Amino acid sequence: MNRDTILKLLKEEKVAYLRLWFTDILGHNKNVEVPSSQFAKALAGDILFDGSSIEGFARIEESDMILVPDLDSFIIFPWDSYGGKVARLICDIHNPDGSPFAGCPRAVLKRVCKQAKDMGYSMNAGPEAEFFLFEKTPDGQIQAKSHDAGSYFDLTPVDKGEDARRAIVQVLENIGFEVEAAHHEVAIGQHEIGFKYGDALATADNIATFKFIVRKMALDFNLHATFMPKPIFGINGSGMHTHQSLFTLNGENAFYDKKAEWQISQTGLHYIGGLLEHARDFCAVTNPLVNSFKRLVPGFEAPTHVAWSERNRSPMIRVPARRGVGTRAELRTPDPACNPYLAFAVMLAAGLDGVKNKIDPGAPVNRNIYQMSQRERARLKIKSLPANLHEATETMAKSKLMREVLGEHIFQNYIRAKRDEWERYIQQVHQCELDWYLGRY
Repeated sequence: MNRDTILKLLKEEKVAYLRLWFTDILGHNKNVEVPSSQFAKALAGDILFDGSSIEGFARIEESDMILVPDLDSFIIFPWDSYGGKVARLICDIHNPDGSPFAGCPRAVLKRVCKQAKDMGYSMNAGPEAEFFLFEKTPDGQIQAKSHDAGSYFDLTPVDKGEDARRAIVQVLENIGFEVEAAHHEVAIGQHEIGFKYGDALATADNIATFKFIVRKMALDFNLHATFMPKPIFGINGSGMHTHQSLFTLNGENAFYDKKAEWQISQTGLHYIGGLLEHARDFCAVTNPLVNSFKRLVPGFEAPTHVAWSERNRSPMIRVPARRGVGTRAELRTPDPACNPYLAFAVMLAAGLDGVKNKIDPGAPVNRNIYQMSQRERARLKIKSLPANLHEATETMAKSKLMREVLGEHIFQNYIRAKRDEWERYIQQVHQCELDWYLGRY
């Protein structure tokens, strides 16, 4: 895509508004919307916004930020809004002097992808972002109440989200996604829509777009879509298992070695070693909420320990059975509340560190870790993931690699935001405390 082509399409399709889209450090989609009179100015990267109003972006005395669009991210949404059609461009954030802004999450991922390229690799990522569809109250308020009684792979009449899910798939395909499958997930009201893997930056863009489309289409069906990791006690939470691999610059899968044990190359094993080595360090990024750690508990198919396997699903990393071009590592820790740009950046950086330093992942753990005693896990040197956001944040705060990957600006602002979130959480009195203690003490 180029500027003239986009301007022509905007005119031919009678687009009335253009969203200049970006993501804050906490992963929230943001946008500045401009009318048709400002399209040329927007495409030239001449639109300013107040960065001091965005979490972790800029201080009040240095608030002006410039939206620089990635022209290849151009899409026209396939629905009519009030006033006409709406198009979208994903933007990088720059300073007024034209230099990249240190607080732009997309720029962080670009920087790590450049490091991978300098090592002769590119990262392919295939995330599986699960979500819940909940009913609203009669007055339109959101609630954690499921609209169905479905479970894994169920269908009508048990799965009442089927039509909404189909509408989401239709929109995704209309804007260029290659949707591979859609189905009801394990928990009531829980769904998954899988789309084809791609390079890390494009896939992070797709995750941001996917979350917007899911929420928008759910509203059209008078439902609320949430990517909150664990909205209901006692049932499975939503993960974002991320399949990842390195490809050489001539298009070969660097994780595959036909002659090696498990047919996994040394590069692949070292990449897994890096993920294991830094898993506790990056957990506050891949699992960013207080609520994230209520998913990472035994009994609900979510990982709780730092280990890998080439067959079973209880460790944090699984290598699916497919080999050849499909050889990959599936990191099962992340959840869909994460900022996809920062999450992909820290995962890739950890894997690359493993490749550079030839970090040995150790032998695969092919037993059910959930059923092991603490003594057995200690003998096998299997560490636990952080138990809560506080532990994850303080572990990350000590990580030299996380500081280098994120850059000082995002690193400091992210740590501050997570510490503030934990402080707010521990000061609250929760309903379960009232249920347990109010009548007893």
